[in-house]
Amino acid sequence: MISKPSHWQPPASTLRFRAICCLLAVDALCLVVGFALTAWLRGMFLGETAWVIVLATLTPIYFFTASGLHAYGTETLQSARHGAFKGGQSLLISVCAVILVAFCLRASDSFPRLVVMIGTGATFMAMVVARYAFIDNMVRLIGGNPFSVMLLHDGVSPMPNGSFSIVLTSDSELDPASHDPAMYDRLARVIGSADRVIVACAPERRIAWANALKGANVQSEIFVPELAPLNPLGVSSCDDSPTVTIAVGPLGLFDRFLKRAFDTTVAGGVIVALAPLLAMIAILIKLDTKGPVFFKQVRIGRNNEMFRIWKFRSMRVEQSDGAGHRSASRDDDRITRIGGILRRTSIDELPQLFNVLKGDMSIVGPRPHALGSRAADKLFWEVDGRYWHRHVVKPGLTGLAQVRGYRGATVIEDDLRNRLHADLEYLEHWSIWYDIKIILLTFRVLFHRNAY
Repeated sequence: MISKPSHWQPPASTLRFRAICCLLAVDALCLVVGFALTAWLRGMFLGETAWVIVLATLTPIYFFTASGLHAYGTETLQSARHGAFKGGQSLLISVCAVILVAFCLRASDSFPRLVVMIGTGATFMAMVVARYAFIDNMVRLIGGNPFSVMLLHDGVSPMPNGSFSIVLTSDSELDPASHDPAMYDRLARVIGSADRVIVACAPERRIAWANALKGANVQSEIFVPELAPLNPLGVSSCDDSPTVTIAVGPLGLFDRFLKRAFDTTVAGGVIVALAPLLAMIAILIKLDTKGPVFFKQVRIGRNNEMFRIWKFRSMRVEQSDGAGHRSASRDDDRITRIGGILRRTSIDELPQLFNVLKGDMSIVGPRPHALGSRAADKLFWEVDGRYWHRHVVKPGLTGLAQVRGYRGATVIEDDLRNRLHADLEYLEHWSIWYDIKIILLTFRVLFHRNAY
């Protein structure tokens, strides 16, 4: 028995053709508008032709490069983030190629350097945004899903979640264990129009279905619901034995280098710029109450390793809670006069810049918590077992949870869950531009109602 969507849509091949054509048009428009607008702002739009020659040279090189990098491939059309990345990558490579051509042809005298530099930046931003927006809304814009997903279901096994173009109940006519050429022919005709096939069947029939679909020339998958508690990321192998991948570091080697370089540059620059302010705050703390300038507390960092975080001391020494069992509250009697100002303005967090330079922390990342932190009288990891997942990267001075307003005391369990969801979202979508965006948004929440 075959079931199809209730609404009609064009064939998947037609929709894929539409999607690729639209994406080609988006890229072409970004190239033309980016460089034309730059030339107009520079007063070269009508009087000069050098920028037109650059654009005419860059355009075919870009499309050739984008094609080679699969910027119009299936994976790209199914992921807005991947599509935006491929477009930006193709543009930068193409611009480098144009510059190399100009150098080899000794056209440096007439080469519009400033237009190329500004135009590349404008086009890059426009292309990343436009590609992301188009792919994210592609199904609605082109009139349907260009990728056909078929479910082969035995009528007994649990039904997978998801939107399927076709749901086929497999019966004796499609028995992979029969090894019958006629059955294989029927199977090939049934799944021939699908881009992806998912089989939901009894465990004892999975090997038979795997053998039958390995020669089907279509992406095929077996639904294994018992793997859900592991939340696997993929399949790997150890020698000749298959393994299930359950965790990978969110940042590759280059990304870790880029993030570390960004952290040290920003932290070092801010420390130098704010040195007089830091010294003045240290003096005010010493004059206000007896005790050290800095408050040090053990927190959980990357890889679930513990480290000592630095803050300006904002509480009386004899009432400080080193384990973090009691969160600061509004009108907390432990907070000093200077401490209240420091906490309301988040200035008490500035010494963590030294934690960043040391390598314990990052500028942006999940905020580190004290070992005894609780929500609704439960330790954080007792509220949600995914709590430990957030420690796959270095903790940060600020993070996505903070810019969304999730800060202050964790009175109920949702106070912790909201922060955790934001932290896991940050890990999934990390980029250096995302870090910069979070830093800029942080300035809006420095004076927050929950900062006390």
